Amino acid sequence: MVQLHVKRGDESQFLFNTTTDSPLETVTQQITAIYNGRLKVDRICSEIPELADHGVALPPNMQGLTEDQIVELKLKDEWEDMCIPSGGPVFRKDEIGRRNGHAPNDKMKKVLMRTVEEAKALISKKQVQANVCVTVEMVKEALDQLRGAVMIVYPMGLPPHDPIRAEFDNQEDLSGTQASLQVISEDECQLWWAGKEMQRGKKLQDYIGRNEKTKLVVKIQKKGQGAPAREPLVTDEQQKQMMLQHYRRQEELKKLEEADDDSYLDSEWSDRQALKRQFQGLTNIKWGPR
Repeated sequence: MVQLHVKRGDESQFLFNTTTDSPLETVTQQITAIYNGRLKVDRICSEIPELADHGVALPPNMQGLTEDQIVELKLKDEWEDMCIPSGGPVFRKDEIGRRNGHAPNDKMKKVLMRTVEEAKALISKKQVQANVCVTVEMVKEALDQLRGAVMIVYPMGLPPHDPIRAEFDNQEDLSGTQASLQVISEDECQLWWAGKEMQRGKKLQDYIGRNEKTKLVVKIQKKGQGAPAREPLVTDEQQKQMMLQHYRRQEELKKLEEADDDSYLDSEWSDRQALKRQFQGLTNIKWGPR
């Protein structure tokens, strides 16, 4: 299997296994699905703590309003009585005014938060250091875990305007958000390796040959953004090791210079005539009165 280390800019994303005879069209589709799927998992995982702390989202026309304004405008959340968490709600007011404040109890909150940690670990960037390749199935599994946890806590489901349900239904609206800049659609996705765009319509072996044990660093890029920066010749870790080796060499040279000092010639053990004088009784001779 060929192992691709997928990066966006200089930041590692995940490892991906493929073969040299795989069409780059298929490889690009799979990498894009994993990349965007991981972003979706991250977005859901960032919203679930809000759900656990403050309940489901208010309707858009009620978000950000004070209680007096809601009463004055005679607005009512029709989903409040339908979306009740298992075990009953615990009121925790949302100071931002995005959620209704009817939060799950502590037991249900732990279910949500534990699942968030498990899902994040499954598609984490730390999988690169662990040499674990991420697959489309792993991303789906993380999404299924999150969906299952939400269904346990909210058996009646979430209202359609809740961003978590919108993510599960693939109807999220990311326009005008920072998250929209991170997403790369399948049509816009380009893969780059060694400063060259890997053209769709070709196979991976057209670029790297038929060696199935090859490891590559490929960069994912939006169409029209130009070529990404090439990988440095040495990694940060390699550079640190080189600097450490240079420092050790300098210390060794200093010790060798100190060892070249001729002062040892004045020592008694270095006197070649010492043994001769000892036999002649000429050692420990002192001049002057005793």
